Amino acid sequence: MTRRQIREEIFKIIFQADFHAQEDLPEQVDLFLQDESEPEKETEEFPVKSDKELEQEKYIADKSSDIFAHVEEIDAIIDEAVEGWKTSRMAKVDLSLIRLAVYEIRYEKLPKGIAINEAVELAKTYGTDQSAGFVNGVLARIHE
Repeated sequence: MTRRQIREEIFKIIFQADFHAQEDLPEQVDLFLQDESEPEKETEEFPVKSDKELEQEKYIADKSSDIFAHVEEIDAIIDEAVEGWKTSRMAKVDLSLIRLAVYEIRYEKLPKGIAINEAVELAKTYGTDQSAGFVNGVLARIHE
């Protein structure tokens, strides 16, 4: 997987996890990774995962868990930066992308331009027509 594909998988986990209790996150991550690696046809055998695939899955699981370990702090950063909006009112897709980008900038020290651009590109794919602009605006305001 490319970095973008890994980021997209993490976004999907963050989005999906928002509909479950936080204590269920490890099980949800396992189920998600299991679903992603199943063959498309029932008659195919499960392929043996390479060391690189196992390493990527571990990275995805660890990063997803770490984001949720910091979610209260991340949400406080988001709430402080936007007027008239709270995380509880944001579309789940937009919120998940903003959380991911804030995490990458604050905790992984990813350059903000890269993190914002990646979040905006994912918003174009998964969000509404307004999502890319909203995500860009919120992240720009947070990281002025």
